Amino acid sequence: MIKDTSDQDVSVAPAKNTSKKTLTIAICFIVLIAIIWQVAPAANRWSKAQKSVSLDRVRIATITRGDFVRDISVLGRVVAAVRPTVYSPADGTISLAVEAGHEVKKGQILATLDSPELTNQLFQQQAILERLKSSLARQKIQTKKQQLIDQKAVDLANVRLTTAKREKRRSDLGYKKNVINQIDFEKAQDDLENASLLYKHAVQDADLNSESLNFESKSIALDLQQQSLYVTELQRQVDALTITSPVNGIVGNLSADNKTFLSKNQPILMVVDLTKFEVEIDIPESYADDLAIGMAVDVSFEQQRFSARLVTISPEILNNQVTGRVRFIEETPMKLRQNQRLNTQIILEQKSDVLQVKRGQFLDSSGGKFAYKVENGIAQKTPISIGARSLSHIELLSGLKENDQIIISNTDLFNSAQQVMLN
Repeated sequence: MIKDTSDQDVSVAPAKNTSKKTLTIAICFIVLIAIIWQVAPAANRWSKAQKSVSLDRVRIATITRGDFVRDISVLGRVVAAVRPTVYSPADGTISLAVEAGHEVKKGQILATLDSPELTNQLFQQQAILERLKSSLARQKIQTKKQQLIDQKAVDLANVRLTTAKREKRRSDLGYKKNVINQIDFEKAQDDLENASLLYKHAVQDADLNSESLNFESKSIALDLQQQSLYVTELQRQVDALTITSPVNGIVGNLSADNKTFLSKNQPILMVVDLTKFEVEIDIPESYADDLAIGMAVDVSFEQQRFSARLVTISPEILNNQVTGRVRFIEETPMKLRQNQRLNTQIILEQKSDVLQVKRGQFLDSSGGKFAYKVENGIAQKTPISIGARSLSHIELLSGLKENDQIIISNTDLFNSAQQVMLN
């Protein structure tokens, strides 16, 4: 008996969805290819990196283009531009009329010096001057007296000459008329010649005496002039014993105590003119060749900047530094004090449109010959050449371009590797 048709049935497995599986496999393959395409270059770079460094351990800066100012910043000390020191004009005992810190005016008495030796010398030389004046007056009287005597001799000789000439004419007339003999005629000629000689000698003696007396008077006058100059100089020295202030200002530190004996040219005190200040700066020796008188300087005081100019540069180097003086150009800051510290910025050079980057320790690591250029997480060692250096930036001449990024921190930890991966 046939119960049913179960013996004739064949089990058939359900048909699988092959198209969906194929699509899934294709998508996975495409994703895998994309991941490989994205990761392969980085993996290639990472495989070439010789060293790996954490990004937190480096400092990166972007290269920019703009105005470049090469400058140096040094600490300056305020000094008075006018601060004359008063010295002792002679040996003597000082009597001070002011104390340190007193405000004084120009011409005000600061101290007096008691010098008996100099004062006595002045009195002696004044006495000699008066004696020379008397000698000159006496010489003038003597000159007049001698001139009178000489004039008298010349006049008498002239009278004798006139008489001799008249007797000669009478003898000539008598001799023609044979009234006088030959001897009287010759005697008249001799008397005329004798009178002529006496008159000539009297005139010569008068001229010589006048010349001699004038010479003596001139000699005494020169001695008198010399003595007068000497007395004037001594008087100046005595007047200088009263010491006055050369400028308006404040009395500085006293170099001598009151009522003490001072030697000549020994310092007494200093007067500080508080209206004219300068800034004394010590510049590192490495910048000595770049300095020049007239360079612009910016002085910072109470959060303000004042324009100044470098006016002096020391020709010698002390303690690896060069000393200079800075003078304010237009406006001098108020409330400045002697020896006050100020920040100064010396402008060495200014350029425009310069490729530059912030200054960093990478210069010491590479000596300025190369830098590590950062791109896609990899620091590539790149040769560079640098130009001028300022306090904050350095000039780049070649090897990099604008908007490139480089590592400006210390790169000694890279060990001069060609490529470094930044984690």
